[in-house]
Amino acid sequence: MTEIVPVSGPELVTYADELAALLVETVEEGASVGFLAPLGREVAAAWWRERAAAVDAGGLGVWIARDGERVAGTIGLVRAPLPNARHRAEVAKLMVRPTARGRGVGRSLLAAVEQWAAGSGVTLLILDTETGSPAERLYRAAGWTACGTVPAYAGDPAGVLKPTTFYYKEVGSPAPGRLAGAADRATDQAASPSTSL
Repeated sequence: MTEIVPVSGPELVTYADELAALLVETVEEGASVGFLAPLGREVAAAWWRERAAAVDAGGLGVWIARDGERVAGTIGLVRAPLPNARHRAEVAKLMVRPTARGRGVGRSLLAAVEQWAAGSGVTLLILDTETGSPAERLYRAAGWTACGTVPAYAGDPAGVLKPTTFYYKEVGSPAPGRLAGAADRATDQAASPSTSL
């Protein structure tokens, strides 16, 4: 039976080698998850270990799907860092081992993140995926809404630029028209110029 569990920073380091194998397999299969092929396992493991500090700081959540002691899949959730976006987070790096596909692992990972977000004050989730990828079927079936496609947005593992489709999903119960705690911070921010990137 597959179990979905969040991992701490130290646990992420412990699982880094297994997660590296998953990432390498995903890239070798042609999925656009931010890396070019060939991707070495040591480079992939180092990338995962480097995420541990962000997990401990609370800016990144990582969940794994465990099939016994083996990692069958993973998903990440990146919290928006700016004060006016604390209600928002980005789903990232949803990956499932080829041998575990077709058993609902990806849907279970996505549902776990949505449930955690709704219970943690996050009311809006966003993600992007390569247009026409198998992942799009999962997101649509899970109630996500496509909101636009950007041509030549990111390269696939071979470096070929492909279009990317952006999705969003509202979760939880947003306060109508105002961020939580906004009134408490209004006085402090009134004297400071706003900046945006």
